[in-house]
Amino acid sequence: MPPKQALCCISVDIDAVAGWLGSYGGEDSTSDISRGLFAGTVGVRRLLKLFAKYDIKTTFFIPGHSLETFPEECAMVRDAGHEIGLHGYSHENPVAMTVEQQHAILDKTYKDLTKFCGKPPRGSVAPWWEASQEGAELMLKYGVEYDHSLSHHDCLPYFLRTGDKWTKIDYGKHPETWMKPLEKGPNTGLVEIPANWYLDDLPPMMFIKKAPNSHGWVNPKDVEDLWRDHFDYFYREYDDFCYPVTIHPDVSGHPHAIFMLERLIEYISTKPGVKWVTMADICDDFKSKNKPEKGAMMPAEHGAILKDPNLQLQLA
Repeated sequence: MPPKQALCCISVDIDAVAGWLGSYGGEDSTSDISRGLFAGTVGVRRLLKLFAKYDIKTTFFIPGHSLETFPEECAMVRDAGHEIGLHGYSHENPVAMTVEQQHAILDKTYKDLTKFCGKPPRGSVAPWWEASQEGAELMLKYGVEYDHSLSHHDCLPYFLRTGDKWTKIDYGKHPETWMKPLEKGPNTGLVEIPANWYLDDLPPMMFIKKAPNSHGWVNPKDVEDLWRDHFDYFYREYDDFCYPVTIHPDVSGHPHAIFMLERLIEYISTKPGVKWVTMADICDDFKSKNKPEKGAMMPAEHGAILKDPNLQLQLA
C-alpha cells in the first residue's frame, strides 16, 4: 500500500471589524465593532503564538479592511512566514455586488496584498463562501491560482467548474417550467480547495445577534469531536487527502477554542503521513498530480496584471 499523505491546514480568516460591516449585521453596534477589534489584535496574536508553539506555517486570508486597520498584527503574520490570501475588503457578499464592484475590490486588495507581502497573492476565499461566477472569472484574469469557497467535495481538491445554471421553483407556474436538471458550466484551471461549514469554528461558536440560528455557546469539546470524526473518516477512507479547517480570531482567539485547537493538533500529529501545510502547498500538490481539462479557462500568468496596463484596461 502507498504511504498515507494527509495535508492538514488550519487556515485563518481575519474577519475582525470587516465581518461585522459586511456580513454579521453589527455595523451599527459599538459592542460588535469592539469584538472585531479584539479579533484583529488579541485574537490574531494568540493564534500566532499557537502556530509558533507547534511550528506550523499556515494561510491567513485577510480582508483589505483588516490589513489597513491592523497593520501591525498583519505584519506579524507576514513576518512569521505564513501565507496571506485574499478575502474581500469589508467582507462583502460577492453575490450582492455588480461585476464592477467585485472588480474594484479585487483590484485594490490584490495590489495592496502584493505591496504588503512583496509578491502577489495566490489564493482567495469569498466572504461568507458566497462565490460568484463573475468573481471566478476575475480571479482567473488576475492570475489567482486557487479558491477556497465551494464544497463539491470535502477532502479532495478539484478544478473549479464555473457558471452552473439551475432553475428555481416558481409555484405560480406549471411544474414543467422548473422540472429541469442542473446545467454544468465550463471547467477552469482554478484549483478549488474544499470549504466545509462543518470544519468552521464560526457557526457553532460565535454569537451573532442578528442571526436567527446563532449559537456561540456550543461546547468546544463537541466541536472537537466533530472535527476529529472528519479527520478520522478521511484518514480511514483515503490515502491522499487534504483536511482544510477554517478558523477566525473572533472565535478561536478565545481560551476555550485555543485549548480545543491544541488538543486537535496534538492528536492529528500522531498519525503517520500528516503534514501541516499552507493552502498554497495543497494547491501545488494537487497541480503536480492533475492536469486541467483540455480547453479549460486557465489563470493568467501569476502577477501579469501588475505588469501589463493593457490587461487592466480590458478589465475596467
